[in-house]
Amino acid sequence: MQRDGALTSLWQFQVPEYSSAKAPVTDTVFDVLIVGGGMTGLATALQLQKAGKKCLLAEAHTIGFGTSGGTTAHLNTFMDSSYADVEKNFGETNAQLLLKAATAAIDLVKNNIAAHGIDCGFSEQPGYVYSKDEKQTEELNKIYEASTKAGCLVAYADSIPVPDDFIKALRYDNQAQFHPSQYLYGVAKAFEAAGGVLLQHCRITGVTATDDRLEVESSMGNLVAQHLVYATHIPPGVNLLHFRCPPYRSYVMAVTLKDDHYPQGLAYDMLDPYHYYRTQEVGGQKYLIAGGEDHKTAHHDNTEECFDTLESYLRERFSIDEVAFKWSSQYYEPADGLPYIGHLPGNPETVFVATGFSGNGMTYSHVSALLLTGLIVSGKSEYEALFNPARVKPVAGFENFVKEAADVVARFIGDRFTKEKIAHLSEIAPGEAKLVKYEGESIALYKDEQGLLHAVNPACTHINCMVGWNSAEQSWDCPCHGSRFSVDGEMLTGPARKDLEIIGLEDPGK
Repeated sequence: MQRDGALTSLWQFQVPEYSSAKAPVTDTVFDVLIVGGGMTGLATALQLQKAGKKCLLAEAHTIGFGTSGGTTAHLNTFMDSSYADVEKNFGETNAQLLLKAATAAIDLVKNNIAAHGIDCGFSEQPGYVYSKDEKQTEELNKIYEASTKAGCLVAYADSIPVPDDFIKALRYDNQAQFHPSQYLYGVAKAFEAAGGVLLQHCRITGVTATDDRLEVESSMGNLVAQHLVYATHIPPGVNLLHFRCPPYRSYVMAVTLKDDHYPQGLAYDMLDPYHYYRTQEVGGQKYLIAGGEDHKTAHHDNTEECFDTLESYLRERFSIDEVAFKWSSQYYEPADGLPYIGHLPGNPETVFVATGFSGNGMTYSHVSALLLTGLIVSGKSEYEALFNPARVKPVAGFENFVKEAADVVARFIGDRFTKEKIAHLSEIAPGEAKLVKYEGESIALYKDEQGLLHAVNPACTHINCMVGWNSAEQSWDCPCHGSRFSVDGEMLTGPARKDLEIIGLEDPGK
């Protein structure tokens, strides 16, 4: 199973690439085109297909390629934005509605598993949040009060499942966990069995609205649909939501323990950034899955250091036998604490989006499936107002900015550089990369393990920000809105819609 980085996640282990059925698509008018084959896209596609819609799902790479292949797969009814924050920003009634949505999302996961016989290691677990100092304890008490008013099954706990010091802890019942790749594949099979069409390696490159339909350009030809859902983690192109959802990366390890003292339950401290823990058995082997060390994408010079820090933190608390897997993953943090699910601002009324899930993507993916199905099938959802992307208002001049910034054209078109000219700039070790300046131009250089140089234009094709090197995942990452590219410029994740331009390196004398 492929992922958008060089490191292998636990969820790729012994999981083959998904093989989708072949079906003609260019002469069909679909009710809904879902863009993105992660958890949000597939859960939404299945829900819409079961509701009687003729659906096509298009994934630019392979299903699970993005964040869904790098999640830690916690299913929560309490979120990164606490009920205290939600109550403060949106009111007590909306805090109760958030709990209702989260509960319905986990119920949808359980229903899909039961209805389609999906074997994915699902289990219900308690979730623990704990404080480590007095300031955190004060905040924890506020969270308890707000969670109680929202209707959560929550109580103070005398113990936590991880060997960490704490002052006070809360226990939330009815949380859950699963193997995300196994679940995702099960949902994909159910979607296809219900008559849905799944296209992998199909990149959507443009959408034009006509009077009664959407004309869609793709790498597999022109497609036609009545509605479109961007389930791409962040919508492509340039949109107001990009400026309300900064990208972050989180670091994860799956380790085996010498003493077999694996935590029973989900656990979260209250540090900033916080650490999170759980246990999953895969292939007969238990793993402690732990993460943290979050930072804004491309805002840390040495991403390998983040893994080192996380490993040291874990070794102080657990008897680690082996770090079996380590990987990082990306998420988008919404400006006001809740995701944006619904009509995509600045687009036709038939174009929808789901983004800004923070660290709660597994739950919000299924909230999105329920909400978007309601909007497309019946024109309404009880969760519509709470997550409405239109709550973000554009600033003056934004429309002109979008027109000027969208789909940046590379500046190096036709330029060639000889290897000899930049040899003195490329004194880097195999497997390393750096940005260099030559004759006033910036070049992103990577040297592979065979000593060959790869050069690309470092100007992100989204809005021209300069990409930075992610040493852990071996990718060029954009610090502005999270687009990511391979060493040869291939777009791994949006919102960019174009690859970085390759800079040709010629041997001298040729």
